[in-house]
Amino acid sequence: MRLAGSEWRSFFDSMEREAWRLETLPVYSVPQEAAAIAEFAESGLIDPAAVKPWADRLKGYASTGRTVGRVHVVRRPLTEYLRFEFAHYRHNVAAGEDVRILDITGRPNPLAGAQDFWIFDQARVVLMQYEADGTQIGREVYEGDVTPFLEWRRTAIAESVPFEEYVKGIGT
Repeated sequence: MRLAGSEWRSFFDSMEREAWRLETLPVYSVPQEAAAIAEFAESGLIDPAAVKPWADRLKGYASTGRTVGRVHVVRRPLTEYLRFEFAHYRHNVAAGEDVRILDITGRPNPLAGAQDFWIFDQARVVLMQYEADGTQIGREVYEGDVTPFLEWRRTAIAESVPFEEYVKGIGT
């Protein structure tokens, strides 16, 4: 089943305990972010109003005992998009999201072959589908065995560091 728009929002919001994301790409091409990315490239700042809806959702999940986390696999030097995304992560972390970074610069990727996904309550997987340039082309509920995704999640968490620790170490 493909998820878009309000179906995706409803599916996401139906989590009982946790939503967790693996991000593997250095660039995500999201047309709605184009102006914000251009502004960030010029000023180094993001509009706080732009991050407020997600921050409010994170706080809402936390108020009901639910958690959201992610690991982003990166390689230095960081892309301009990752610098933009890191600015967002600062707000996400402040709102309660557990953001972690797995830096594979100069080492093998322990998640080679894993694609982007969300896993909900460690039981339901949504595959995030992208073109080579990072343009999202779909979200699809995965109907198979979730064991590989649980293992990728375990590995990603074990091999990554908290976002704040990562950025202190690289000076961004």
